Amino acid sequence: MLKLICSHGDDDLARVFVVELADGSRVECVESVQPPIPRDQKWVLIVSTLKGCPVGCAMCDAGQDYRGKLSCEEILAQVDLLIRRRYPSGRISIPKLKVQLARMGEPALNDAVLDALEAMPARFDAPGLLPSLSTVAPAGRESFFERLLDIKNRLYGEGHFQMQFSVHSTDETARRKMVPIRTWSLAQMAAYGERFYKKGDRKVTLNFALAEGLPADPNALVTTFDPLTFAIKLTPINPTRAANRSGLRGLVAPEDPDACRLIAQRFEAKGYDTIVSIGELEENRIGSNCGMYVSQGLYRDEATACSSAGEHAAIA
Repeated sequence: MLKLICSHGDDDLARVFVVELADGSRVECVESVQPPIPRDQKWVLIVSTLKGCPVGCAMCDAGQDYRGKLSCEEILAQVDLLIRRRYPSGRISIPKLKVQLARMGEPALNDAVLDALEAMPARFDAPGLLPSLSTVAPAGRESFFERLLDIKNRLYGEGHFQMQFSVHSTDETARRKMVPIRTWSLAQMAAYGERFYKKGDRKVTLNFALAEGLPADPNALVTTFDPLTFAIKLTPINPTRAANRSGLRGLVAPEDPDACRLIAQRFEAKGYDTIVSIGELEENRIGSNCGMYVSQGLYRDEATACSSAGEHAAIA
């Protein structure tokens, strides 16, 4: 059972929803679009998998508190909530319905994520369903990734799954500044990605939230990751409290697209498909581009507005 506490945002861009679980914990989920692509072509849902996160990445406010794992049903109920709000019949004919398991929590730490992935095709009437899993690849979770590979091959072949590794730096020591837990090495990520990718699949994405002082060397990368299998995504350091405390200075600046393009060209020169993923600046105000809304307590300012809009409800 989920109880919708409040929501905040812009229905034409992105909206954050704060929900309460049966044990009183609060997490958040998001719906958004990717301008200039209209919602009837691509709709993005972002759901939480943990109550906070134990990893404590340098740029993420969700790591301030951790209270455990969400159940499979609690994960799926977030998707239900977002879908039923716009599509009461449950039928979503959008060509691309992207469900990102990346709002609050490292998904590879919760086996219920795999149960949810198993259940999604039958539960949701959405031919364009495209799950996306972004992970730092925690060490010791090999069984999770083996089962994930099996699920992808059985249920999400031919480009219907997006696998992403959060890499951030090509230097193993520097990566610990961003991700302060034991993870797979770059070589382990590469070996798994080669097994994960099959002809017709989407390339495995390597995410880099580029920051000053953290090497991201395309020459070093190409010796480990084959551009035929892997793609690159470059993202800004979002304006979170954690990033400010860590002193992170991002290299992908939304206000300087020419500089971003020059960075991307360094990776493209090595043969990588490269995406510079910069959302709308308005998303920083909304809080939809990072798992920071609940931890900052902003839901308290929105509760009255949500209630008056008739959005305070119990979701089975």
